[in-house]
Amino acid sequence: MKKLSVLPADTYIVVNKTVLTDKDQKIISMLYQPIIGFAAVSLYYTLIDDLDRSEIISNDFTHHHLMATMQLNLEDIVIAREKLEAVGLLKTYVKKDNINQYVYLLFSPVSANEFFNHPILNVVLYNNLGKREYEKVIGFFKVPRVNLKDYEEVTCAFDEVFSSVRGTVMEANEDIGKRNSNSIRLQKEIDYSLIMAGIPESQIHEKCFNSDTKDLINSLSYIYQLDTLDMQGIIRNSLNEKGMIDKQLLRKSCREYYQFDNYGNLPTLIYNRQPEFLKKPKGDHSKWAKMVYTFENITPYQLLKAKYKGAEPTDRDKRLVESLLIDQKLNPGVVNVLISYILKVNHEQLTKSYVETIAGQWKRLNIETVEDAMRITEKEHKKLKKIVKPKEKDVSNKNQKVQELPAWFNNEQEVVETTQEEVEELDKILNELV
Repeated sequence: MKKLSVLPADTYIVVNKTVLTDKDQKIISMLYQPIIGFAAVSLYYTLIDDLDRSEIISNDFTHHHLMATMQLNLEDIVIAREKLEAVGLLKTYVKKDNINQYVYLLFSPVSANEFFNHPILNVVLYNNLGKREYEKVIGFFKVPRVNLKDYEEVTCAFDEVFSSVRGTVMEANEDIGKRNSNSIRLQKEIDYSLIMAGIPESQIHEKCFNSDTKDLINSLSYIYQLDTLDMQGIIRNSLNEKGMIDKQLLRKSCREYYQFDNYGNLPTLIYNRQPEFLKKPKGDHSKWAKMVYTFENITPYQLLKAKYKGAEPTDRDKRLVESLLIDQKLNPGVVNVLISYILKVNHEQLTKSYVETIAGQWKRLNIETVEDAMRITEKEHKKLKKIVKPKEKDVSNKNQKVQELPAWFNNEQEVVETTQEEVEELDKILNELV
């Protein structure tokens, strides 16, 4: 779908398609924000504030109003809007003219129960938060179970309390406000006609592929990177005796299929970006800030591919990088800095022992943000320079050079004093460089 450029003069109105509750705010801040980021959440609440007193429809506004209210440039607002659209909180319509007119339809978030059972949202939240934070969040929404085994229900029925009276039969009114959430839509979907053609009619029920089942299949194919032919075999093996799909078996089969092809690993994390809540705030336009932004907004896979001049990275390098994300639990942006630094100082080689040494140190130092990672590479490189310089005086090493600094290094910063323990550790690293 071709994207339309938005101009500050373009107008918009907000239409509320739902009933928002206080509980929704908790769900948005705790479940959606780690996925879409603060700017997108801020835009959502700004659009709510634009509604009139009836909280149904707003007056006309320009996008300059959003820029002034949120103190963001229009490009960032559009990115935030697209994130809201992607997770189903917003639908956007446009009427093209000299001044384009937009309509923004607001929807409620899904319930916590739906969120944690959603095949995409739940996985992305887990990847962005990490196991410890994820367990804290899920604990907040858990409902305590009450054992009613020894109790008898004595709740009154309606007709036990109220008497029947004659009245006028009223038609249902569809215009009354009600709670509405919007489903996540994927651009690439499974070809169900091809799947049906590959399964005997006697094995499959005509109502097998209802809308809920299709949503699940499309989501699983997205998560586990399965195409139509992959899903055809999995679906055939997930049919029950009635010709309907066993959804739990389908989930399990997709997971096992992926693990079989990927050395037992679950869906790769090398396609993930730095979590939004760990990104540097916007506003700084320095060279340093641009480098930070780059590392935060590309995936480790994209960085690897760029280093390969557009070619596909080797499986060895991809597994090594994935181990940093899974085993060392480093964040994607931090891994980007680590890859870039090691390739720079290690003659474009990702030596496993060297990578794991640095990664282990960073994990012990709790390096979580791109800026922290960039600063520690500066510090470590200066230590290496102090170790290498005495060796350059030796005749046998007079042609030895210190590797060029990465682009973000600031040579004017103070030289950090090195302890004997650090020198010994860095000597081991230096041996890997030779």
